[in-house]
Amino acid sequence: MIYLTQSVHRNCQKFPNKVMSSHNGRTRTWSQFKDRVSRFAGALQQLGVQPNDRVSILALNCDRYLEYYLAVPWAGGAVVPLNTRWSVKENAYSLKDSGTKIILVDDAFLPQVEGLKKEGVPVETYIYIGEKDCPEGLLSYEKLIEDTAPVTDAYRHDDDLAGIFYTGGTTGFPKGAMLTHKSIWTSSVSILVETGVREDDVYLHAGPMFHLADGAFSNASLLVGAAHCFLPAFTPQATVDTINKYQASHTLLVPVMIQMVTAYVEQTNSNLDSLKSVIYGASPIPESVLTAALNAFPNTAFTQGYGQTELSPIVTMLGAKYHVLEGPNAGKLKSAGQACICAEIRIVDKEDNVLGANEIGEITVMGPNKMLQYWNKPEETATSLRNGWIYTGDVGYLDNEGFLYLVDRAKDMIVSGGENVYSTEVENAVMKHEAVQQCVVIAIPDEKWGELVHAEIILKEGANATKDDIVAHCREFIANYKCPKSVKFRTEPFPMSGAGKLLKREVRKVYWAGKDRNIN
Repeated sequence: MIYLTQSVHRNCQKFPNKVMSSHNGRTRTWSQFKDRVSRFAGALQQLGVQPNDRVSILALNCDRYLEYYLAVPWAGGAVVPLNTRWSVKENAYSLKDSGTKIILVDDAFLPQVEGLKKEGVPVETYIYIGEKDCPEGLLSYEKLIEDTAPVTDAYRHDDDLAGIFYTGGTTGFPKGAMLTHKSIWTSSVSILVETGVREDDVYLHAGPMFHLADGAFSNASLLVGAAHCFLPAFTPQATVDTINKYQASHTLLVPVMIQMVTAYVEQTNSNLDSLKSVIYGASPIPESVLTAALNAFPNTAFTQGYGQTELSPIVTMLGAKYHVLEGPNAGKLKSAGQACICAEIRIVDKEDNVLGANEIGEITVMGPNKMLQYWNKPEETATSLRNGWIYTGDVGYLDNEGFLYLVDRAKDMIVSGGENVYSTEVENAVMKHEAVQQCVVIAIPDEKWGELVHAEIILKEGANATKDDIVAHCREFIANYKCPKSVKFRTEPFPMSGAGKLLKREVRKVYWAGKDRNIN
């Protein structure tokens, strides 16, 4: 029987007085953590939570967020973490779609409560998990724990619903992936095997806790009894300070975070001796950024994870031994790694034929980590989940050793003059220019060629470059027809999702406004 709450029982039994979490001046042991989880679960049951009922949260990273993740299944319910970057309307959609009747809210998102009510969400109970006095109209999280007796674990397990996790909403309305105890647990074990996190380690929640990337590493840390510390909102300085304060040994960062922390460490000569391991993912990382990080953190093992929400989320990992610049294991940094122990991968063409090594097609995945389905979306489920395989919508290939190489999202392919151009390849070329800080490559409509390769670029502070400089530089690495035909230098940051992904659709829609389709 696989159940996510198993780690609480085991660790409380093995080391009840060991520190489990540290945040904002609060320190909890494993026995205290179990007591609080079981009491809040009892409060949820008194509030009417029945098996499979949804309980949502809209909050920044904190110790109470982690308690929520365990208390909800302990009570028999299913979690629905909300994206902290979404608008009131987007969050209201997820609450309505999932049928959530109870939501936890912290200080940062109290202003959304009235907006959610105006949107007519079905939420009946708002629970305050902030740091101040409980506002009128909300229930106090701490008082609920104080006033409620512990209850027995509901022991939800295996294919029971653990939660509904909404996708980033990159196309149309968000889709709620229904994940089970088994699917989430399996992904966590994959991380555990690759990173080697142990009971004496400390995991820093630096990425947003609503996102499954953090969730998978968090559960891996829970399984072995590692301690937890929390970063409510990312800044390079806060990350470095928190790592040093709690002697964090493991964390998960998206590429843009790695880039910013690396720059901060170089500028301040900061020391991060405790940091053993960093997992990164959520979006491709330019080789130049990764190389700088390897040089800035010579004692830190880097591991890349690739996956998606529908796969709980881990599919492949590129281990630390391949994050080297020389030696027999060098040359794999462009890869997303090999299949985790929970996944089988195949590459298929448009007719669903399985392709051979080095042939580019859609990445499909099967394993115990796959979702049950999309909640209330049978058509989308039928498209993404076929004969036990998840069709990722990502384009890539496997080499002869099973290393996966991501070429692009299928929707990000550019067709110019009948030639296919994969935007990631162009972005990697642009990023090699010494003046470039960030880059996004998209297709823009063109009457003659159908689509043109367009690059939007943020230059490093104090650096200069022209379109001709960029194009001439790219010609050193890619064919002429792949080089940008249009370049825009921008000073404003790129739009980002809550998980740290660059939202290409937001960049793209400016150029496709008024079109009845997004390809030409």
